[in-house]
Amino acid sequence: MRYTNTKNFQHQQQDKVGVLLTNLGTPDAPTPKALRRYLAEFLSDPRVVEVPRLLWWLILHGVILRIRPRRSAKAYATVFTDQGSPLLFHTQRQCDAIRAQLQTKGHQQLEVAFAMRYGNPSIQSALNELFAKGVRKLLVLPLYPQYSASTTASTFDAVAKDFMQRRWLPDFRFVSHYHDFPPFIEAAAQQIERFWQQHGRPDKLLFSYHGIPKRYLLNGDPYHCECYKTSRLIAERLGLTESDYITSFQSRFGREEWLKPYTDETLKSLPQQGIKNVQVFCPGFSADCLETIEEIAEENKDYFLHAGGEHYHYIPALNDNPAHIDALCQLIENNLAHWQLEADPERQLRARKVGAEQ
Repeated sequence: MRYTNTKNFQHQQQDKVGVLLTNLGTPDAPTPKALRRYLAEFLSDPRVVEVPRLLWWLILHGVILRIRPRRSAKAYATVFTDQGSPLLFHTQRQCDAIRAQLQTKGHQQLEVAFAMRYGNPSIQSALNELFAKGVRKLLVLPLYPQYSASTTASTFDAVAKDFMQRRWLPDFRFVSHYHDFPPFIEAAAQQIERFWQQHGRPDKLLFSYHGIPKRYLLNGDPYHCECYKTSRLIAERLGLTESDYITSFQSRFGREEWLKPYTDETLKSLPQQGIKNVQVFCPGFSADCLETIEEIAEENKDYFLHAGGEHYHYIPALNDNPAHIDALCQLIENNLAHWQLEADPERQLRARKVGAEQ
């Protein structure tokens, strides 16, 4: 087996610490061709769809990839802007803001990059970039506050697969979740409070999370529990009672049962209960994307209003909000504890001697 080598590697190169931020991914363009490529990669991941591989291959390539790309392309076309995909440019801004803040704090040798689990920039390309800059200690931070095997563990799989092909592996740390990290909870609460200052308080606040099949929960996935804990902590910070908010799950796919209650069905039922003013916040999404902009802010708004609702607002994701960047920087610094950001003097001295003798 041939292992991947670092191009133009120099032994006297100074060691650095790297941070890799990751998010789910996005197609390169809102076209059927780009969606077919993106969905093929996404839906082929056994962490995402836990179905026997041969059966799923037949369903995916025989049915889904023949129908869904064109339909999905229309949805993506409604959210793409002159800057491209919202998830892509929001994640880029988060990366830039985190890098700037950490450098301001004195972490001058810290390299920060971002990647998408599916699509571009790929995890492999981001790792190549970091290692070429001399990163020998690596922290990976998936931007999923709540752990799920279908998201967080899939990211770990991708990093591990890349590492299996590399000659020199870095010291490695991985953040599996931060659903109850106090600065994250505070950032979410502040985002909601700012929105209330402009739009007032609703009859009901809905916390909507991306769904997963119910059997994943029954098989031990902690995602459901972590979503409910995030909701509870934000609600407590806001001084809400249990009757003031609801936790629900969106974006289900296929025919099997997913985590309940479903966001769309919940919104359709609320006006019948006398609840005519609703606001929705999505604490599981670190950045706005198709699922928040098109599905929550538009599609589900229509469901609520057509069912008799009167006022509906989507509270934007945290994106590169300063409080969110502060929280992520604190999370990164906590996980970098005891890692020296400066190069090891003795090893660097030996490396320079070796380089001089060559």
